[in-house]
Amino acid sequence: MSADEYSLIQSPDNPRHIAIIMDGNGRWAQKRLMPRAMGHQAGVKAVRKIVEYCAREQIEVLTLFAFSSENWRRPAEEVSMLMGLFMVTLQREIDKLDRNNIRLRFIGDRTAFPEQLQQKIAEGENQTRDNQGLTLVVAANYG
Repeated sequence: MSADEYSLIQSPDNPRHIAIIMDGNGRWAQKRLMPRAMGHQAGVKAVRKIVEYCAREQIEVLTLFAFSSENWRRPAEEVSMLMGLFMVTLQREIDKLDRNNIRLRFIGDRTAFPEQLQQKIAEGENQTRDNQGLTLVVAANYG
């Protein structure tokens, strides 16, 4: 999102809750003759900017619909890459979220995720549970 696009939603009456369906990262990359994985990585970068924006603008809740139950039907290699990206992103971002007073919550059935990822999700929720700023809700394995 450009600065001009951000200014479109700035107003004294900012919404309390914004929800985003994360879709099209792989297609975005393919259109640019890049591997799908690069599209997903670009999506993570975009999410960082959106989270920073929402925290700065005092949005109460940001929900990211990140991985639906239908995503398990993708090729095993892509699902594995997405699980790895999810894990690496959590490892890199949990402390930053905590320092910025952002509370991390997950909704959806996490039992299908690898045990290590389930533990990292729980760690992130636990570490940020008392934060009072933006609540970042990640919908994962929903639907």
